[in-house]
Amino acid sequence: MAVLIAKSYGDNKVDFIDEVRALASRVGLAKDLLQTEEATKNAMVMPFIQLLGYNVFDPLEVTPELIADVGTKKGEKVDYAILKDGRPIMLFECKKSGADLHINHASQLFRYFHSTEARFGVLTNGTVYKFFTDLEKPNMMDDKPFFEFNILDFRDQDVDELKKFAKTIFDLEIILTTANHLKYTRSIQNTLSTWMFNPPEEFVRLASAEFLIGKHFKNAVKDLFTEVTKQAFQQLVSDKINERLKGAMTPELSIPSAVQVNITETTPESDQVFTTSETELEAFQIIRAILRPVVKPGRIFIRVSASYCAILFDDNNRKPICRLRFNNESRLVVGFFNENKEEERVPIVNLDQLFDFGERLQACVGAYLKSAPVKENVSDVVAV
Repeated sequence: MAVLIAKSYGDNKVDFIDEVRALASRVGLAKDLLQTEEATKNAMVMPFIQLLGYNVFDPLEVTPELIADVGTKKGEKVDYAILKDGRPIMLFECKKSGADLHINHASQLFRYFHSTEARFGVLTNGTVYKFFTDLEKPNMMDDKPFFEFNILDFRDQDVDELKKFAKTIFDLEIILTTANHLKYTRSIQNTLSTWMFNPPEEFVRLASAEFLIGKHFKNAVKDLFTEVTKQAFQQLVSDKINERLKGAMTPELSIPSAVQVNITETTPESDQVFTTSETELEAFQIIRAILRPVVKPGRIFIRVSASYCAILFDDNNRKPICRLRFNNESRLVVGFFNENKEEERVPIVNLDQLFDFGERLQACVGAYLKSAPVKENVSDVVAV
């Protein structure tokens, strides 16, 4: 990768995000091959620092193994320190590819942060980058990162935040101003995500307050309203996703290029256009969620024909995952494929039953992934 010494991103998000995607492609191919911390630093972390516009070959700009004496501990070294006007502004503590990044493994970074002028500490394994600062106590690194960037799984807004650390637009005050917001937003999102599948008693009581008047919140009543709250929460999220997809399908609006969903298929002979139902779109989102552990959602597509909706890997008709045969929504049928790509049609009672076939769907995609090299490109990162 060329050194990005003088590159200025400014407001040109497209250029920067393209550079991020290019690095993501290489990291995705290399991450399982790197067995040591030094190899991870050379192949993954240094290119990441270059991505931000810093010259890793200039020790006045990026200093490897900066000595940071801490009390009686002398000669301790920071893996990388990024300098501005001769002073450190960011410290990088690196672990080998795939290593755990639990806060307990950041003890060295804590010490370095306290002994230098840097306001940002970054803990990384070459794939995940956790950014820390001192929001709670001055000159004492916080226990939790205010921003986390995964080079293999990011959204456009993550790239916007990462770009603030680029050399040409780095502004300490701007980053610190937004750090609090990012930290608290991330924490609340994590809490809500947990509550969606396991709502605490206090939340259930609050959400169900108007129905609990005169009832004792014990045993059967507690179990009932906990389950109802869970289902309502998940349905709300599903409805919001469907609303966004429906908005994208409105004829007078163009479909954003970032949304990798083929929602229509036209037959040349008749110019007939087929559309998806809400049930089919909801099933599509469930299948994407099921496959998330093995492949990025952006590689799962839906294509519509007269008799079914095909769920495809990489939008390739030769790589079917399953078929949704929901023309008669009183009878839901899903077509699954074996290793010979022969379809087996299985009736289901409701969409939740799709989760019962999770291993089968994942095995199908796993076979496609093994049959060809991983291909990363612009479409791999999707915000739906």
